[in-house]
Amino acid sequence: MEFRNVSFAYPGMKDEKVIDNVSLIINPGETLAILGSTGCGKSSLVNLIPRFYDATEGQVLVDDVDVRSFNLHSLREKVAVALQKSEIFSVSIGENIRWGNPDADEDEIKQAACTAQAMEFIESKPEGMDTQVTQGGNSLSGGQKQRLAISRAVLKKAEILIFDDTTSALDLKTEAKLYEALKKEHASVTKIIIAQRIASVKDADRIVVLENGKIAACGTHEELLFSSEIYQDIYNSQLKNGGGING
Repeated sequence: MEFRNVSFAYPGMKDEKVIDNVSLIINPGETLAILGSTGCGKSSLVNLIPRFYDATEGQVLVDDVDVRSFNLHSLREKVAVALQKSEIFSVSIGENIRWGNPDADEDEIKQAACTAQAMEFIESKPEGMDTQVTQGGNSLSGGQKQRLAISRAVLKKAEILIFDDTTSALDLKTEAKLYEALKKEHASVTKIIIAQRIASVKDADRIVVLENGKIAACGTHEELLFSSEIYQDIYNSQLKNGGGING
């Protein structure tokens, strides 16, 4: 996957670039994290991959093909997205997960839930997978809803997996188990993780620090701690505020 001199501005706001001349290659099977403050362009950047928006300048390529050349359905079949606040339906837990792949069987649904670290809370429910979810998912906690969204995305078995701040309500131990399972069970899937916590991204293969729509730094956690003043500032700020960062 490649962003080649990509810029983006919302329609009618061409003078206000949300993404400004970003060039980035993401390798197959890589876990790439995108870190930055609210409004820096993280979500806007990844939304260009499945063409929720189109780049206003430059190219976004998947398998060396401009995304605008794909049939839209074929392109979106390659991508699974889990959002911080995904839609939760008034059906059973199992049916909520199956929404990611309507043809999935019960074993596949359970495996996706295991990867997403959702089985513990699902099995604690009297009816397990058959437990009915109330309107808007109000019968579930924030972390439980996020794990259902992650289960859904994993179940799709897409080539590209995007987590858009999807683990913000998870504790660090559960989040670490999730990423360990993804790395082990979905090694060939390209994973893009958007987050604001360094603790969420420090084990990624590479971390992109985005600032005002531009790449301010890119490297591993250790490299950025050594070379990026912005990353150091974020690290120190979160450490002082009890961000639970180790390493």
